Amino acid sequence: MKVAYLCNRYPAISNTFILREVRALRRLGVEVHTLTVRRPAREHLLAAADREEDARTWAVLPAGPGRLLAAHRAALAHDPRRYLATLRLAWRLSAPGARAHLWQLFYFAEAALVWAECRRRGVRHLHAHFTDVASDDALLAAHLGGWSWSFTVHGPVELANVARHRLAEKAARADAVVCVSDFCRSQLMTLVAEERWSRLRLVRCGVDPGAFAPNGGPPPGRRELELLCVGRLVAVKGHVVLLDALAELRARGVPLRATLVGDGPERAALTAHAVRLGLGHAVAFAGAVGQDAIRAHYARADVVCMPSFAEGLPVVLMEAMAMAIPVVATWIAGVPELVRDGHSGLLVAPGRPDELAGAIERLARDPELRRRLGRAGRERVLEEFDVGRSVRVLRRVLAEAGAA
Repeated sequence: MKVAYLCNRYPAISNTFILREVRALRRLGVEVHTLTVRRPAREHLLAAADREEDARTWAVLPAGPGRLLAAHRAALAHDPRRYLATLRLAWRLSAPGARAHLWQLFYFAEAALVWAECRRRGVRHLHAHFTDVASDDALLAAHLGGWSWSFTVHGPVELANVARHRLAEKAARADAVVCVSDFCRSQLMTLVAEERWSRLRLVRCGVDPGAFAPNGGPPPGRRELELLCVGRLVAVKGHVVLLDALAELRARGVPLRATLVGDGPERAALTAHAVRLGLGHAVAFAGAVGQDAIRAHYARADVVCMPSFAEGLPVVLMEAMAMAIPVVATWIAGVPELVRDGHSGLLVAPGRPDELAGAIERLARDPELRRRLGRAGRERVLEEFDVGRSVRVLRRVLAEAGAA
């Protein structure tokens, strides 16, 4: 079985789950060809696996005029009617406005390059992650070749702006839509006709429980709770709420330290906010960390916290839970499908530093609760979020989509 994986940027530090999925599929015997619209910046290639994957990935852009012209000339000569029909489809799928139509022409131009590369490799099924430019290119390239295609929806970006991403049209045209959570699938069920619901397939993201195995936990006798938060430093991740909760905990006399792993446009503002709250010595900003180094951060953590306002199904929580670290997260989207409140972690309302502080304080004052939630968290990952199990389902979905 051959499939081309197409992403906007691959590999990327915030999308390590795609690399994990690709490699797991290859171990099952699937011939996965990785394509990226644009190459990632060097700062995304922090781990050896990222650099290896980057070296074997073909990039659509930049494309010189000669390569672009050759691809379109070949597509036109191969099937003039299909070429013109795909051009009409690209135009018809555009949102209103001259700028939107111009972007659709860009996607059509890129799709011919994808078509030519897949044809050269003998690939007849395309799979895109997310509903950004990668899914636009995959849709049009598949139409150009008369091939099957599918894509994975994660949320929350796609679900927050359905019209902009033309999610309904893409879901209606795809041979399969992979949804990472029941919540995500339910949102797509509102966009497509009932007779197409069977093409909306639930396939969990997953982690390798062996790679993220418990290592005995933090040393006994530690006086300060070590809290870890992993995620891009962007507003939607809710780091401001976490800092406010930490300040409240310090005022209550709860000894703790926090490490924020990740980078992004909010770093300077968050650093300044931590100083204003008097947390300068209690909060460390570790910057972006690759998969080679992230396990060392988990190993030092007593608690992993994710205070996000919007998420899909966070792989960070899966990694922490696989290592038997108790987690605190917000009760949003697909998170409750992973974290069962009071059993495999604690859930709080988003945007509530008081609730977040309360949950962290419970864990700080109750080591036995931390151990119990940590054990149950790992069991939950083994039960339903093992990448080996997930890709077996995914392989079947891709095979059925290709056959269709």
